[in-house]
Order: sequence, then structure tokens, then C-alpha cells
Amino acid sequence: MKKTIIIATALAVVILIAVGVLNLTQQNKALSVPNESEKMVSLGDSLTHGVGDESGEGFVENLEKQLKEEKNAIITVENHGIPDQQTDGLLQQVKKSKVRSDLQDADYVTLFIGTNDLIESNGGDLKEINEEKIAKGQADYERNLREILDIIRNENKDVPILFLGLYNPYPDSQRIEEEIVEWNEKSQTIVDDYEKVKFISTNDLFKKKSTDYFSDSLHPNEKGYDLITKKILDEYDF
Repeated sequence: MKKTIIIATALAVVILIAVGVLNLTQQNKALSVPNESEKMVSLGDSLTHGVGDESGEGFVENLEKQLKEEKNAIITVENHGIPDQQTDGLLQQVKKSKVRSDLQDADYVTLFIGTNDLIESNGGDLKEINEEKIAKGQADYERNLREILDIIRNENKDVPILFLGLYNPYPDSQRIEEEIVEWNEKSQTIVDDYEKVKFISTNDLFKKKSTDYFSDSLHPNEKGYDLITKKILDEYDF
């Protein structure tokens, strides 16, 4: 009888040890193997393209690198940013089969658009504000933005969309600041009509004009794009 008890006890111990080893092995595998590959699709203008960053990365590639390093994630990025693009151009772009296909497979979408709409509606610069022209440009922008979001949602009803608000490239101008704030408020209103769309403000990042963060009158440099990347990571939990 005692022998049977000893054998049963020994067997139980062996089983417990085996289960513990198996669980430890699985845990180690989970820690060492990255998550499944995820796809990010980035839409927008020169700011999405990364103009001004001498490293050639911009916030999109910065975001890809940070997610790989900090989240142990495999991220592939399709950067469709086009310098000088406005919402009417982006609206045509998202109708193309390649972009539609990318959107269908996307796990995240970033959308940074509107700066050129504002500038071009005012005549190509922001030196003298023409409220009538800007109001017309804003109406076109809002209509285009809704169509763009509709198309993205039709292609992928669940993908999180990270919408980046505009920043004032001339923070010393209160008049321009008022326009930026108004455009951002309109954008926020539109974004709120869609599920899983996160508005991320960038205007608070550049309250002073400085060569520390700008490569020219409009575009951030590497440090400026780093600020945008950090803001995205702070605002959205990947």
C-alpha cells in the first residue's frame, strides 16, 4: 500500500514538473516571438511624406520604428503621402485600386491633410488672410474629408483611423492661429461622426517658431517630426 502511495506521489510530482516546464517554455516563446505582422497605411501630403526630415523618415517611419522597438511588433507601412496634396487630390487617390487594396488590409490608418487646402484657398500663402476665400476652401475641405472617410470606412469598417489636426506654422500670428483653431474644430466635428477615428492635436507642439523644430517656413525637421511621433504614441494605445 505504502509503495503504491509513493509511486502515485512521485508520478504526480513528475506531472507537475512537466506542466511547469511546458508553461515556462510557452511563456518564453511568447516573449521572444513578435506579434503577427500589422499593416499601417498613411495618407496625406508632404507632412506624411516626411518632407523636411533629413533622415528621410518623417513621423510615419518614426512611428514604424518605435512600434517595432517598444511594442515588439512587426509593422509594415504603406506611405501614400504626396507633397502639395490637398483633400481633392487625396479623394481621387483613395479611389485607386492599389490604395483601396491597402486600406482593406490595414490594421491602422494615419491621415494628415488640410494644410495645403488652407494655404491654397487663401491664394497660395498666409500673408494676408482673405476670409471669403478661406471660407470657400474650408467648405470644399469639409466635403472632401467626409467623402475620404466614407471611402476608408467602406473599404475597412473596423480599422482605427488616427487623424492628425493642423498646426500653425506661424505661431506668432494670432490671425492665422484663429484659422487653424477653426479648421481643427471643424475637423473634430467631422471626425466625431465616425467610429474608431481618433483626433490627435498637433497645434500644441509648435507654439514658438524655431529652427530647432522647423526645416523651412512650413515643414518640421527631424526633431519636429519626433515631437509628432511622440504625440501619436502618447495619444493612441497601439
